[in-house]
Amino acid sequence: MFGFTLKQLRYIEAAARTGSIANAADELNISQSAVTAAIDKFEEALGYELFLRVPAKGIKTTPSGDEAIKLIRGFIADARHLESDIRSVGGKTTGTLRLACYATSAPQVLPRLLKGFIRKYPAISIKVLEGDLRAMMGLLENGDVDIALTYDRPLSEQRRFEPLFGAPAHAVLPADDPLVAKSRVSPRDLAKRPMVLLDLPRARDYFMELFEHHGVTPNIVHSTRSAEIARALVAGGFGFTILNIRYAEQDGKRQDFVMRPISGQPFVPVFGIASMPDARQPRIVQAFLAHCRELSEQRVFDEIVVRH
Repeated sequence: MFGFTLKQLRYIEAAARTGSIANAADELNISQSAVTAAIDKFEEALGYELFLRVPAKGIKTTPSGDEAIKLIRGFIADARHLESDIRSVGGKTTGTLRLACYATSAPQVLPRLLKGFIRKYPAISIKVLEGDLRAMMGLLENGDVDIALTYDRPLSEQRRFEPLFGAPAHAVLPADDPLVAKSRVSPRDLAKRPMVLLDLPRARDYFMELFEHHGVTPNIVHSTRSAEIARALVAGGFGFTILNIRYAEQDGKRQDFVMRPISGQPFVPVFGIASMPDARQPRIVQAFLAHCRELSEQRVFDEIVVRH
């Protein structure tokens, strides 16, 4: 008879995620022999190997192991949600919400979302992970997070997406650039100037498309994976950059760079909440989604985007 415990599944999942029995043991604060025993017992019951042991390199999942680990992660997530829902039956919504957020948006988006939510649901704890657009999808697919705050464009039809606000691109210009005199700038104007590119997976293609739509090519002289560094380089006079989320601290406090809307954009990215369509949404996730909808209806995100 094939039997297992939730504890054994957690040992196996940790080994797959960390790529090492030793790392899994350290993370779970247990012995390596306990992790090895869980894997061996599971593989024996299944009749196939979950992992390949690679000398001096740890372990690697087999093709069958990949599929099994996905199911295990889904089961662990369901068990965690079940525990949270059962604890919430008494009245208070409780548990841990695992949330991913696109890194360049997190500093402006998360405080607005979480402040009121935590006040409303003090028994809930939040675990936040950050990453680029590609990483957001990986975190969802691996079951590392319940939901991801990201843009809609990179998502496939296999993802559930709830929009929160449109985030048109804007140019960040040195304060002494003559273009600052304009109420809005065009990609043709910007192509004549040096550009500091926010060079993140999929984001680069989006920025390039803004220029290609107008038949011009940007003059990229610097690149960075950090929005903060991009703004700092602009402030230092090294060129302009393009972003979608407004730097809120700019208002009346700094004069070293200026933001201007970009005209002629082929489309406006939509920022919202992505989740897996087949994932069960426990009370904690439902409560967060309801809170986000309320804020969206109140247009609280208007202050973090630059519109025409």
